[in-house]
Amino acid sequence: MTRSRQVRPASSRTTLDKATDENFPVAPFFLPRAWRDDLMAVYGYARLVDDIGDGDLAPGGADARHLGVGPERAGDRLAMLDAFEADLERVFDGAPRHPLLRALQPTVRRCGLTPEPFTGLIEANRQDQLVRRYETYDDLVAYCELSANPVGRLVLAITGTTTPERVRRSDAVCTALQIVEHLQDVAEDLGRDRIYLPAEDMKRFHVTEDDLARPTAGASVRALIAFEASRARALLHDGTPLVGSVHGRLRLLLAGFTAGGLAALDAIAAAGFDVLPNPPKPTKPSLMRHAGTVLLRARREG
Repeated sequence: MTRSRQVRPASSRTTLDKATDENFPVAPFFLPRAWRDDLMAVYGYARLVDDIGDGDLAPGGADARHLGVGPERAGDRLAMLDAFEADLERVFDGAPRHPLLRALQPTVRRCGLTPEPFTGLIEANRQDQLVRRYETYDDLVAYCELSANPVGRLVLAITGTTTPERVRRSDAVCTALQIVEHLQDVAEDLGRDRIYLPAEDMKRFHVTEDDLARPTAGASVRALIAFEASRARALLHDGTPLVGSVHGRLRLLLAGFTAGGLAALDAIAAAGFDVLPNPPKPTKPSLMRHAGTVLLRARREG
């Protein structure tokens, strides 16, 4: 049975095109077309809910109109998230209004996806409006449980490979990827009055918020970033056996996710852990090198 290629709605292209900015491949060419379409549908959802939470929606107000939010409330992020969640409910029982949610509905039905991972991402963005500092590392990990781990669980569900152990490993990888992104975006997040570096660690390394606002990082900030990067690297290594537990093209995809995080950590280290001038970005050679290493390990352990 053939399946027609999904045509991306014009109003959704700006959101979906952000896939090229991620540290890892979202839906690479080597995957079956069905998986690629489903992964892009999930990515579109996750990217849009983040854009609502960050106030990064495309100009013109099309997203608010799709969600039935009047122009007087289009700038109210909590109101937009509420409307988005109401439209998400229509994905499971009705006819959603937003084109990205309409594109998601066939994936939900075909793969038997449940609402929980999707609502978790919305709740993470609600939390972003209310919680702008994290006291402990455990607090940050709990946030990642909402903001990142649902995406990995959705990938497993789409590919029909969910098991408790794979979910545990996937959570480790996704939490690590979220922490890596936070390390890359320290300056950008501070501009939004958000800090995802645990306050207890900032105190330990004698780092103040003023230090994070400087054009370049001093020795204390670099030491803090190096410490948090080592935590993320340990999580990635803990999650790497996930790659060896699957086969075929899915193994390549998951290796790409893990390698993307490791390559981004290399970029942070290559910048001397000074993430303040610009977000350090992984290079393609580093990504390919780590992917090869992860696949070799998976072959030995699989």
